[in-house]
Amino acid sequence: MATKFRDRADAGAALAEKLEKIVGSNNDTTTTIIGIPRGGVILAEIVASKLGAALDIVIPRKMGAPGNEELAIGAVMEDGTEYINRYLVTALRVPPAYIDEEKSRQVAEIRRRSQAYRKAGAPYNIRGRTVVLVDDGVATGATVIAAARWTRKHEPAKLIIAVPVAPAQTVETLKHEADMVVVISVPRDFGAVGEFYSEFSPVTDEQVVSIMRAWGVL
Repeated sequence: MATKFRDRADAGAALAEKLEKIVGSNNDTTTTIIGIPRGGVILAEIVASKLGAALDIVIPRKMGAPGNEELAIGAVMEDGTEYINRYLVTALRVPPAYIDEEKSRQVAEIRRRSQAYRKAGAPYNIRGRTVVLVDDGVATGATVIAAARWTRKHEPAKLIIAVPVAPAQTVETLKHEADMVVVISVPRDFGAVGEFYSEFSPVTDEQVVSIMRAWGVL
């Protein structure tokens, strides 16, 4: 039976406990925990606190399929770093012009959120460090893959992707994008991330901003 978490705080505590055995604690000068908003930021703060690590945020955005925004055909970062699901793009016959338009739309939203969540122009402390990318769960993995590829460009010593729950096929895909993938639950039947939480209400901009301010990121 798949693990079901009470809420994001419960999942964050479980993830922190597992990561502590891997990277240890008191890592303020060696480890950066990066949350993927919005939900992943809740878990990332708990992990960073437990490990004594730095906390930051990156903002990938899913690119939705034509007529179905919830279906990810890929994801993009502000600098254009991208992941495209070529199988879906081909199967759905998505034209290149649509991908370009969707990419531009999502980059604009990333810029809006970046202004809200981080100090303008603040550098990322990634190079030569252990970086742990944290989300509250993954389905297709599109946004995490885009974030991982962006992180690689910043030359971390080690890149770990850490999530509470993910389907087996996605876990295998993520292993090609990071040095290590840490997952607590890999359910056989996977519909949506929210199925594995008793409480999975939306995380607000205000919650993310509050965390980023408390950690000096904003």
